[in-house]
Amino acid sequence: MQTHFSLTQLADATVQEADKILRTCVHCGFCTATCPTYLVQGDELDSPRGRIYLMKDMLENAAERGPTETHVKHIDRCLTCLSCMTTCPSGVHYMHLVDQSRAFIEHHFRRPWADRLVRAVLGRVMPNPRLFRLSLIAAQPAKLLLPLLRPFANADLVKRLVALLETARPPASPTPIDRPGLHAVPVGVPVVKRVALMSGCVQNTLRPDINEATVRLLTRLGVEIMVPPAGCCGALNHHLGQEAAALAKVRANVAAWEKLLDQGCEAILITASGCGTTVKDYGHMLKDDPAWAGRAARVAAAAKDVSEVLETLTFPAPDTPQPLRIAYHSACSMQHGQRLKTGPKALLEGAGFTVLDVPEGHICCGSAGTYSLLQPDLSQQLKARKLGNIALTQPQAVATGNIGCMTQLQAGLPVPILHTVELLDWAYGGPKPAGL
Repeated sequence: MQTHFSLTQLADATVQEADKILRTCVHCGFCTATCPTYLVQGDELDSPRGRIYLMKDMLENAAERGPTETHVKHIDRCLTCLSCMTTCPSGVHYMHLVDQSRAFIEHHFRRPWADRLVRAVLGRVMPNPRLFRLSLIAAQPAKLLLPLLRPFANADLVKRLVALLETARPPASPTPIDRPGLHAVPVGVPVVKRVALMSGCVQNTLRPDINEATVRLLTRLGVEIMVPPAGCCGALNHHLGQEAAALAKVRANVAAWEKLLDQGCEAILITASGCGTTVKDYGHMLKDDPAWAGRAARVAAAAKDVSEVLETLTFPAPDTPQPLRIAYHSACSMQHGQRLKTGPKALLEGAGFTVLDVPEGHICCGSAGTYSLLQPDLSQQLKARKLGNIALTQPQAVATGNIGCMTQLQAGLPVPILHTVELLDWAYGGPKPAGL
């Protein structure tokens, strides 16, 4: 793709990066075949290729006019599922380009007040476990207002409020599993590895049983787990374009995790693949900060999805009580963001489960962090498409590795959706997951 940035613009490192990414694109259009929003909308501007043209136009003409409503509308509709990056034969790093564009929009475009309010609240509340818990508690009685709100759901603010209330489930009881400290292996079990566990924010409020299963399984297999005083990975703020808030969280996590790496931790263990994609990109996010670039790169290199750590361990013979038919839903952040496609399925098969491939498994379920709240219409269309494809496999349960997908799909499934590690914990001596 030909670009027309001025020499003054190219003096900026971020513009240089955008220019390099844009010039990699050869307009082939392969990405349109796997883009969820293009499949639903049929609009070139809602495809990766179309958005690349929009981002190019927006960034090149920043000094003259900045982002327009058309730029913002179609870039906002991007799920950041990264299916386009898996498909692209030219290696266009779409993720870095759209992340840069979202931050640019946040700084140079004034959204309508209702949009600003919703995005500010989401960016403040969801990454904070205490505020998120309180908001979920408050949402339960507020659901009584849904019959009154639905007739007015054509208005954007009301539509988003309805989506928020419909998806808000009561928070789980707090668990000590995510408190800073050490989880030692059982007496008599040799220590084979030491890792740091990212406790996170949304997941430990909605489904703390995922990290509980992780700790039970890994300690039984000889993995010592340390939990540092770290919080949200920064992904939610990052994808909202709120770079200052995102980078503050990144630096706090880097400072906490590098201490454990110094103490002999071999990996930073992450049980939410959406978080994992962001943490593995920490080196890029802080590359222009001399004081943090090297430290962030070290942390990013140590970040591992829980399935990656499990693949390195020796398992006993499985004791699966039931040879369940499991539909494996590979989260976009797992298969496209981290390029982990076979490991989780192989672990489930090794544990004695029958693992079923979901048709159109490369297409997003519509969760995508805050996307289901900010773009509820598109999100619901993609959810219905995913639920229909899952139903074709006639599973007894669904497995995935991302809390966002679990929250998005559970209400429409007649069977439970569980984290992969919960099923593995059960298969190798842990308790039966709730819902089975």
